[in-house]
Amino acid sequence: MSMFCYQCQETAGGKGCTIRGVCGKSEEVAKLQDLLIYTLKGLAQVVVKANVDVKEDVDEANHETLRSLFMTITNANFDDQALEKQILKMISIRDELKKKVLANATSDAIVFSVDSRKSMLEKAATVGVLSTENEDIRSLNEMIIYGLKGMAAYAEHALNIGNENFDIYAFIYEALAATLDDSLTVDDLVALTLKTGEHGVKAMALIDEANTTRFGDPQMTEVNIGVRNNPAIMITGHDFVDLYQLLEQTKGTGVDVYTHGEMLPAHSYPAFKKYDNFVGNYGNAWWQQLTEFETFNGPVLFTTNCIVPPRNEEVRKRIYTTGSTGYPGCKHIDPDENGHKDFSEIIALAKSLPAPEQIESGSIIGGFAHNQVIALADKIVSAIKSGAIKKFFVMAGCDGRMRSRKYYTEFAQKLPKDTVILTAGCAKYRYNKLKLGDISGIPRVLDAGQCNDSYSLVLIALKLKEIFGLENINELPIVFNIAWYEQKAVIVLLALLYLGIKDIHLGPTLPGFFSPNVAKILIEKFNIASIGTVEDDLKLFLNT
Repeated sequence: MSMFCYQCQETAGGKGCTIRGVCGKSEEVAKLQDLLIYTLKGLAQVVVKANVDVKEDVDEANHETLRSLFMTITNANFDDQALEKQILKMISIRDELKKKVLANATSDAIVFSVDSRKSMLEKAATVGVLSTENEDIRSLNEMIIYGLKGMAAYAEHALNIGNENFDIYAFIYEALAATLDDSLTVDDLVALTLKTGEHGVKAMALIDEANTTRFGDPQMTEVNIGVRNNPAIMITGHDFVDLYQLLEQTKGTGVDVYTHGEMLPAHSYPAFKKYDNFVGNYGNAWWQQLTEFETFNGPVLFTTNCIVPPRNEEVRKRIYTTGSTGYPGCKHIDPDENGHKDFSEIIALAKSLPAPEQIESGSIIGGFAHNQVIALADKIVSAIKSGAIKKFFVMAGCDGRMRSRKYYTEFAQKLPKDTVILTAGCAKYRYNKLKLGDISGIPRVLDAGQCNDSYSLVLIALKLKEIFGLENINELPIVFNIAWYEQKAVIVLLALLYLGIKDIHLGPTLPGFFSPNVAKILIEKFNIASIGTVEDDLKLFLNT
């Protein structure tokens, strides 16, 4: 077996990619990602064994650990050279810390070294996913690691704004080190999985505070999905600091800026509304970029994951990456020592290229994060009490390429008109352009924002629980029918489980990294279930 990866929903056969990733990553990239994770485990062992103060002693390690985890998320970084460089950096950080605090450590993860690409790949072959023989231990270890990857993504976004939580760093080290502890039982790891969810809640609260403090509370906003006749730049991913810097550098240049994918919610933040060249959203979810990037015509800036390997050279030449992303042959833009990124090359390229081709027209409405929805609480409560709203359906999560995901479009279309969809993440693109109407002026699709804004949906549910004086969040008329794709969805799921939310339906398939026994534990403990047919699920949900 040349590689093994089953961290995303589209993994081959629902079991694991063994030759090349469905995402497009090569065997070599997969192995380098495995080795980077193993290197982080060694660093974590040093931190934990020496009881290092993460606030005082390991500032660079904290930040580079976030970056390293983020680089291994599905569709984030396909650049083998960037991964090799990061492995060497993390070994250096590990070794320097080891000299200071744990000179006599002998664990393999702490002492291994590499001096060439060949030695990296040889080492990677011994430390990948399948190096853990016990299927259930492996399943739980990987679920924890995938949760950490999602947590790191959110924490890095907050860090880019200037917010950090040292409890999150400490837990990341604790959890990474624990995945090398052969004495831990299934019960121990189930407990650690829930603790991962607990810190996932902290990470989502952190980025929520960072975003709203820096850019304001999201407001109900109508977003144009057509185009203007100006040269343009598309920005995709999730990082609002990159967007802010791009808008600052493009204002007054005659170059328009469009969002794509999960950058769509940026239009709802007050800080971005002042830019008259921030003109709309182009296209749909990440997986449709192969065709949409061709018709966009202008350069594309990737701020985070969601890269699909481009199928032609012309498009590849227009793609730029930054942050934890990377793709071979694409220009990568790093910040200077002050965090400033120079986007002048992207702007110059945009001016030389045609304006985007229009692929649709009209608008979509977003901006329903917790502050905006709570502002509508009186109307919502009145609609619930009058029977105008019978049930809420949380349909947050990810979109993807599988045809089975048409389920979510059909499900939304067939929901009774006295129901409301609460969404966050790119799953919204399966139904956010449908004409589903409103209830007493409340749109039937309330879009809270990016995948990390699933936190908003929890806060909304908790507020309703408080208003109605309920003992348990599960007593609310809310159904969780969530789509997943990659590791940020994993941390959202673990956060929901930590908060005690039960009866979550997950689709379009259950994760391949759930061993049968682990799946049984989650079903028995939390009543997690997979989706069925639209008709059967509607009958089930509407009768409970």
